[in-house]
Amino acid sequence: MENSEKTEVVLLACGSFNPITNMHLRLFELAKDYMNGTGKYEVIKGIISPVGDAYKKKGLISAHHRVIMAELAAKNSKWLEVDTWESLQQDWIETATVLRHHQEKLEASSCDQQQDSPVLERPGRKRKWAEQRQDFSQKKSLEQTKTKGVPKVKLLCGADLLESFGVPNLWKGEDIAKIVGDYGLICITRAGNDAQKFIYESDVLWKHQNNIHLVNEWITNDISSTKIRRALRRGQSIRYLVPDLVQEYIEKHSLYSSESEERNVGVILAPLQRKTAEADT
Repeated sequence: MENSEKTEVVLLACGSFNPITNMHLRLFELAKDYMNGTGKYEVIKGIISPVGDAYKKKGLISAHHRVIMAELAAKNSKWLEVDTWESLQQDWIETATVLRHHQEKLEASSCDQQQDSPVLERPGRKRKWAEQRQDFSQKKSLEQTKTKGVPKVKLLCGADLLESFGVPNLWKGEDIAKIVGDYGLICITRAGNDAQKFIYESDVLWKHQNNIHLVNEWITNDISSTKIRRALRRGQSIRYLVPDLVQEYIEKHSLYSSESEERNVGVILAPLQRKTAEADT
């Protein structure tokens, strides 16, 4: 299948990234290999979107630091980038809204590119054959761009996020339907995670199962942000678990400690707060 017939895809990962680890970066590589390997898609970009401070998760340090660490982690990548829009919002933003924001951003960018393209006038009699050929090539290129369409944003996640859809009051039913129905999900699974069974047991996930891509992580990696923070609290090395630049930044600013881990203790997670507020109104 030629590239012009493939659907261009942008991978979006939302999360705390507290801190970002090598495993987070591996998720993007695994998803890209899988999607490109289907022959139907071409992954053109990956976006890391750290959640804002208003999420109120236990131990969540300032978004300012988490964004900088993510940028340092993606510094040497040719296709990964960090987006700050979600992290800069005063209130917590649902994942479905973040997906919509990035899809609309891509659509607006595509419209701008088409408007900026030169208007092709009908060649006059005195125009040279070489100029006519150049105009034909430009017109053909423009038509191919329009046919190709706008890239599609898909949510990249681990099996834990997929299974969190089943946690009472954590997700809105309509948001789950939008995520898997309107955008699509690429879920990295590992041994012990029966993601297929979870999809089978959910009516909404089963309905959109063709838009959920399960990617097996054959070379398992058990790195997690929680374990990284625990090691740092205990004065243990985290080298080779996070990018070197991230490790240096953490050490320079003494980011993770027993005190920072107590941040937001006793505070209800933002999605649950919103659910409670809606129930009271």
